Amino acid sequence: MQRLDFLFLILILASLLVGCTGSGQIQPTSTNAQLVSAKIQPTATKSLEDDQPKIGAPTVASLTESAQMKAILSIPPADCPITIAENDSFRAPEPFSPIAPWESMFWYGSEGLWTALHKNGVWNGLPHNPGGYTQKIMWWSDSFVLKDELIPALVVTGRRLDAESEPLKFDGATNAMAEDIGEAMLTGVDFPSLGCWEITGQYKKTGLTFVVWVAP
Repeated sequence: MQRLDFLFLILILASLLVGCTGSGQIQPTSTNAQLVSAKIQPTATKSLEDDQPKIGAPTVASLTESAQMKAILSIPPADCPITIAENDSFRAPEPFSPIAPWESMFWYGSEGLWTALHKNGVWNGLPHNPGGYTQKIMWWSDSFVLKDELIPALVVTGRRLDAESEPLKFDGATNAMAEDIGEAMLTGVDFPSLGCWEITGQYKKTGLTFVVWVAP
């Protein structure tokens, strides 16, 4: 009998221990569950730079508009009397080529002084500097002998016809020589502004005047 009582006591103690162990386990609370599920997920971020306009990056449309405007400004207006090639254009004497050796240009002047001009009467895309738009103009004369005149006695002047402007700036004359041009005189000029310009060259007793449209 005592043995049965002892076994019964052991069973009661065992059941009590199991109950205490089950109730003492730490269960995750609702707050803990929210913290677990609330992990910060990486999101797609957008840089402020993405919202800024790309300064200095021209669009295709702007490039097209710019090219169209430049093409329009390169067309001489009707009131600019540009010098153009004619059927009776000047033919240079020997030993020079009778016609200009460049397809887009023609000789203009006389044996005493002539130059080479563009057939469309336009000078565009000239380098720009603080003094204006720079152009180099070549001149020829049957009186010019390079070995006797390293610094040609050639003077260039110019005035704008379609608006008020400072006069053409003449940078002096020097010489040039090559197989296709022979012995020539080279001058540098600066146009203070774009527009319709009348240019005059004076060499010894001969003068030569022509008109060009100076465009962007």
